[in-house]
Amino acid sequence: MNTTLLEALALVGAMRQRLEAMPGVEVVLCPPFVSLSALAGVLKGSPIGLGAQNMYFQEKGAYTGEVSPLMLRGLCQYVILGHSERRHCFGEADELINKKLRAALAWGLKPILCVGERLEEKEKGQAEAVVERQLRGALEGVADPDGLVVAYEPVWAIGTGRAATPADAQETMAFLRRSLGELCGGSTAQALRLLYGGSVTKENIGSFLKEPDIDGALVGGASLKAEEFLGIVEQASAIRSR
Repeated sequence: MNTTLLEALALVGAMRQRLEAMPGVEVVLCPPFVSLSALAGVLKGSPIGLGAQNMYFQEKGAYTGEVSPLMLRGLCQYVILGHSERRHCFGEADELINKKLRAALAWGLKPILCVGERLEEKEKGQAEAVVERQLRGALEGVADPDGLVVAYEPVWAIGTGRAATPADAQETMAFLRRSLGELCGGSTAQALRLLYGGSVTKENIGSFLKEPDIDGALVGGASLKAEEFLGIVEQASAIRSR
């Protein structure tokens, strides 16, 4: 919940030219709902993708304040689902996230599914059990996850400046890919992209992307600063273009 419409337009304007010139990476911007339409117009014909930060699973109806997949289709290609703030601030359970994910796929949107453990769960050694439960719950009844992106965001590392170590993140990401293999088949799991999110900066992104099961990053606070976000994407581009 950051940036007014004018601020969002200015932020994208400050980054667009350099982002479009970076090879080897896909960049997706996920602004608040109020900015999606304007940015869709600004970025029309651009390789920069757009995503929504959330959606409801019904296509229309008496759900005041919600935004449906039907409303998003045509404005953006991606939608973030199951973000830790949706789970913990708004009480979204795996069953609801599953309904949203299935609706997104049905309407041709690409879900960015977030999973991750809280600090107390990590300290109790429950991290893998938590992310596996979230993953399996979200994908219940999903026959074809084409377009799915999975983001591992350890809740204790979001906005705290305390990122997971690359080795720790890789261990969890490898576990997620194995779990996806059990759910979707090995070849599908290898093709799905896994993102790390949690205090990602231009200083640490390179060490994360060198890990074999980390395909990219879900960037939070750093995306609100043009030079910081550009630095992250530049580092990713340099690694992926080798």
